[in-house]
Amino acid sequence: MNDSTDAGWNFADLWETIATGIPDALCQQQGSRRVSWSEFNRRANGVARHLVDTDGAAEQDKVAQYLYNCPEYLESVFAAFKAGMAVVNTNYRYAADELVYLWDNGDVTTVVFHGTFTDRIEAVRARVPGITTWLWVDDGAGTCPDWATPYEEVASAGSDENVSGTWGRSGDHLMLIYTGGTTGMPKGVMWRQDDVFGVLDANNKQRMPPEQDLDAAAERITTAGPRNLPSAPLMHGTGFFNALSNLMIGGSITTMEGRSFDPIEFLDTVETFDLNSTSIVGDAFAKPILRALDAEPDRWDISSLRVIVSSGVMWSKETKDGLLRHNPRLILVDALGSSEAIGMATNTTTAGARGETARFVLGPNTRVVTDPTDMEPSRDVIPGSDELGRVALRGRTPIGYYKDEEKSAQTFVLIDGERYSIPGDYASVDVDGTVNLKGRGSQCINTGGEKVYPEEVEECLKLHSSVRDAAVVGLPDEKWGQAINALVELHPGNDLDPEALRDHVKAHLAAYKAPKTITEIESVGRAANGKLDYAALTVLAAG
Repeated sequence: MNDSTDAGWNFADLWETIATGIPDALCQQQGSRRVSWSEFNRRANGVARHLVDTDGAAEQDKVAQYLYNCPEYLESVFAAFKAGMAVVNTNYRYAADELVYLWDNGDVTTVVFHGTFTDRIEAVRARVPGITTWLWVDDGAGTCPDWATPYEEVASAGSDENVSGTWGRSGDHLMLIYTGGTTGMPKGVMWRQDDVFGVLDANNKQRMPPEQDLDAAAERITTAGPRNLPSAPLMHGTGFFNALSNLMIGGSITTMEGRSFDPIEFLDTVETFDLNSTSIVGDAFAKPILRALDAEPDRWDISSLRVIVSSGVMWSKETKDGLLRHNPRLILVDALGSSEAIGMATNTTTAGARGETARFVLGPNTRVVTDPTDMEPSRDVIPGSDELGRVALRGRTPIGYYKDEEKSAQTFVLIDGERYSIPGDYASVDVDGTVNLKGRGSQCINTGGEKVYPEEVEECLKLHSSVRDAAVVGLPDEKWGQAINALVELHPGNDLDPEALRDHVKAHLAAYKAPKTITEIESVGRAANGKLDYAALTVLAAG
């Protein structure tokens, strides 16, 4: 079998191999749409041909997915990889200026977009002259504009003849994962395809060779793999990497038709298609699922669901225990990671092994290190002490941030002669080596000389029966430097009782971590990836 890459694993080569081996197996589905592996390959060939035949097309041109979850998302990613181009995720919540920044910073030349975004693109097209190709995905929101090409037209023209650019393919070819981070403008995390493959393949029982071997891949994948549902948006790392992981082993990806997470649709979809695994973003997704199951415990059969993987925000022990009541066979994997560092640590919960909130077991390439000072370089934190450090991952990590050497140098650093990715997650370490995650240092509140991490207080507040969700921010305070302020979203029928909530926090955490003020808010406004806009919430709390 031909191996066309000279620098490690390339996803296009791998997926073409799988499409040859299991052509009729399910690859993608959404609602009544069903796409086999052979059709996945043919359609991606059609889009890839359009990309490489565009005037001025070049190796590693950037192709942006401006899409809700749908089959065209991963299909256009496959096409870009075939063409030797890089992909650029695009947050569909972005306003005009954010879109212009992202596409300009990412040197985007092609955008694949849902029709519903046509008016928004019309307003910014003149500001992004580098984009020469627009592929319109019909979603019933109108007709294709004259400056775009219907995506279906080029996809349906594909054949079984695999397409690549004259420059070929390589495991060095990139995928760019833009992350908003906690401060500043979005930054493009540059991942080599070979490194992503290596990180994701490490979780498989039957590992692939370190160098691309398509014969070995063909031998491993002879039948259809597991059926996965990315509940989180594919535009974010949690959903995207989980989908890649499943396609790597010949699995299938099911996407929901709704454009915001609905636990009823989720449970209906799991039952209808007998899905095996899903990716979520902590309690932001898990709690609504649990509420629906508790409200109607006999409505859904979710026995096919075996694995739930979460990353990005807190996933509480109480919610995990609740899900296990409805399906004791579940394996709940809470993964500590980010766009800059996949697989730093895990917390696995089953019916026989209950995991705690925000407590993780480090992977073999992970350590918790102190911040360097003028007097002392970084070192491992002392287990069992009150020291805080940042979680650091070595091995297969991104090569840096796209066009941002300064930020790259701050995040990807040398410790004891080895390169580590240190995204900024602070933690302490117990005597037994268990890691207690505190949160991102950029959101840390310094009150009276004590450091308080918002996520820890938020999680505690959410354990109160009246609180549906919570956000915690620090505001300037003349006496304490910063004061802890909580914004809480209550369950219907509950009234705000600040003193009761403060007493609740003090019963679980040190007294200084209790919010000085607690304000009721209609919604904390979590994004589609479950994360909070702390900058906007701080302005709201101050007002």
